[in-house]
Amino acid sequence: METLGALLNGFAVALTPANLGFAALGVTLGTAIGVLPGLGPALTIALLLPITFKVDASGAFILFAGIYYGAMYGGSTTSILLNTPGESATIVTALEGNRMARRGRAGPALATAAIGSFVAGTVGTVGLTFLAPLVVAFALQFGPAEYFSLAILAFVTVSAVLGGSALRGLTSLGFGIWLGLIGFDEISGQQRFTFGLPELYDGVGVVVVAVGLFAVGETLYLAARHRAEGEVLGITGSLLMSREDWARSWKAWLRGAGIGFPIGALPAGGAEIPTFLSYYMEKKLSRKPEEFGHGAIEGVAGPEAANNASAAGVLVPMLALGLPTSATAAIMLSAFQSYGIKPGPLLLEEQGDLVWGLIASLYIGNVMLLVLNLPLVGLWVRILKIPTPLLYGGILVFATIGTYGISGSAMDLVLLYLIGGVGYLMRRFDFPTAPVIIGMILGPMAEAEFRRAMIIGQNDLTVFLTRPLSAALLALALLALLGPWAWRMARAGRR
Repeated sequence: METLGALLNGFAVALTPANLGFAALGVTLGTAIGVLPGLGPALTIALLLPITFKVDASGAFILFAGIYYGAMYGGSTTSILLNTPGESATIVTALEGNRMARRGRAGPALATAAIGSFVAGTVGTVGLTFLAPLVVAFALQFGPAEYFSLAILAFVTVSAVLGGSALRGLTSLGFGIWLGLIGFDEISGQQRFTFGLPELYDGVGVVVVAVGLFAVGETLYLAARHRAEGEVLGITGSLLMSREDWARSWKAWLRGAGIGFPIGALPAGGAEIPTFLSYYMEKKLSRKPEEFGHGAIEGVAGPEAANNASAAGVLVPMLALGLPTSATAAIMLSAFQSYGIKPGPLLLEEQGDLVWGLIASLYIGNVMLLVLNLPLVGLWVRILKIPTPLLYGGILVFATIGTYGISGSAMDLVLLYLIGGVGYLMRRFDFPTAPVIIGMILGPMAEAEFRRAMIIGQNDLTVFLTRPLSAALLALALLALLGPWAWRMARAGRR
């Protein structure tokens, strides 16, 4: 009952005219961004981070959450009509969705993707509503040693999962930690890594780094890889699903939601794994497995549901533990830092109106997205006609203006494009960029908690092993780091 009461208070926050406007703007912008190949919610939210200096926290996070959910919806349009997944999580949707479109069934494919996204998004948001307080209650048992061990677990799992290669992911993480340590040491007052530049005494702004990596770097990378667009398939026939389509879709929606949310909530979850698992399950359970590879509607319904449910799951560790498990969550975490808000177990107590208003806005945004996606699908298809050079040029202009508008510092612009150049090279050589933001935010926190734990333990490192919860978190981190390597070695030995 306490959770329901808090959720009702959240709806009172989310239903104010200003916040409803932010929700509508977010889902509309998110859908448009999701439709455009190569762009995604992380880039968009990074581009909009400068608004955190002008807009109140509730409105900004409702806007960002709307962009996140909207991009999950919009990615299916590109996959189905263009056979070009906007994000890695929509690769599976392209397998069957584009083949349905080529058979003249683009309408039902888009419809099952939109309705499945609504069903799964709602299921995932319900899960977030009731699971987040339970995770917070557990996390309130944490002390400095546990927080440090949790940060180590976050570093290892996120770097390994987002990086594909543990070495590359940890390299990116190290770069982010170094950026986070630039400036004055909070305890000793000594300068660190400032190169004698007064502009760096206060450190490097997380907004500058996020916009540089995700807006400038990503745009340069996409522009360098730009090729002529593929054929955009038209929508022939009705958007309505037949009775058979409904019968084959509704179970896939529920199964996809059941797979996507719990995996998304895991520290090493993400959206890619549940979409592939959902596709595999639907292929095994289908009464018409011969249609897979030729346009099976379950192959669109299940993975799209898993994708959207995992988006809600990702918010659980971010809000309850301050643990980002995706690039978008890392950018949203940097937005919290811009407001001086620390995500974690105390967030629900200290910022209850903000958190519950954000969760309530997800219910509202889901309804808005269902209304937007089906009637306006023709508009989203036209967005695919935007000339790519104009799109990329516009992103760079907005990134420059937004960054300069925060501080009016030319040094910030120099840093923006230096970091953007590093971001381009990282994408070019397949180094993940999300661990940089995670390291920059969690690195200083991990350092501070390590020092506190050492003070409590009288400089005895075994304090991290003698506390059961801390030891368990470190064991999980070691398993996440060495487990894949041990598994590959074991399989090689069997062969």
